[in-house]
Amino acid sequence: MSIPYTITASEPVNQQIYRFLRQDIVTCAIHPGALLSEKEVSTRFNVSRQPVREAFIKLAEAGLVQVLPQRGTFVRKISAQRVADGRFIREAVEVAVVRRAALQADPAALAELEHNLQLQRLAAQRHDSQAFLLLDDEFHRLIAQSIQCELAWETVENIKATMDRVRFLTLSEVSPPESLIEQHQLIYQAIVDGDADAAESALRRHLQEMIFSITPIAEQNSEWFEQV
Repeated sequence: MSIPYTITASEPVNQQIYRFLRQDIVTCAIHPGALLSEKEVSTRFNVSRQPVREAFIKLAEAGLVQVLPQRGTFVRKISAQRVADGRFIREAVEVAVVRRAALQADPAALAELEHNLQLQRLAAQRHDSQAFLLLDDEFHRLIAQSIQCELAWETVENIKATMDRVRFLTLSEVSPPESLIEQHQLIYQAIVDGDADAAESALRRHLQEMIFSITPIAEQNSEWFEQV
């Protein structure tokens, strides 16, 4: 079931609708293969169709929906190849970031990372998958922020939407939060120690989890994945 989001005046309407629909698609509240109706979405958020249309375009650019002429807009099924490509690009960017963070992160940045880890543990204890995923993203964003390079995280965020769908599906069994928190802890400790090599190694192991998790998840949810 979709979360009852509220449109506010804090940012452009199309960006809010994009973010809300992205969250619903990533968490499979809107299933792969589902039809998205401009009319229904505009009614749901009580807005005109124009911002909805703009949000659909951005979702298509993120690889989450496909616009088929004369048929409509459909949520894309998950592409294993797109997941692999996104993970490869993400690893290349984040390895560079975490190495620099190990050499540059100041005490204030380290304190924020430590606090984030504490919040991750609380979310895991509550079995709150959505909150955990948001905190997971925030952990990685904070590392980029620690070297004053949030553009690096924005770049990653723009290409990882398909990865996020697999991440959500793996949380219950294949990659439970407790395991991911341990991996985050290793990354954090390497940054604290100023050990760039250890930070890189820990990050690579963390991101490579996706390689091992996608096969069992695709087998369990074959109807949601593109058939090769």
